[in-house]
Amino acid sequence: MKNVSTRAVAVGILLVSLVLAGVVSFYAASTPDGLTKVSEDHGFADTETDHGAADSPFAGYGASFVDDDDRLSGGFAGVVGVLVVLAAGTGLTLALRRRPTPDDARETQDA
Repeated sequence: MKNVSTRAVAVGILLVSLVLAGVVSFYAASTPDGLTKVSEDHGFADTETDHGAADSPFAGYGASFVDDDDRLSGGFAGVVGVLVVLAAGTGLTLALRRRPTPDDARETQDA
């Protein structure tokens, strides 16, 4: 069995995530999500109000600056979402990782 590098696996996961977000997400069900469905079933859907970020560029699962093509708008928003989550996760990992201390270096030399 051939050993696969961690970098190759990470690149593969990134590519699959981008394809799913950019292409396959357009084919997701258009039926209401759980909370919307419950509000419709119980008759309080008309009390819905816009949230504070309703005017943001990526509100509503699309890119507001891509007007003509819903598929392109949703795909672009999905790709940007994947990249934002990747950047946030990478940033947190780098910020919170345990850095070796001088004591760690001495322990490895003594062993």
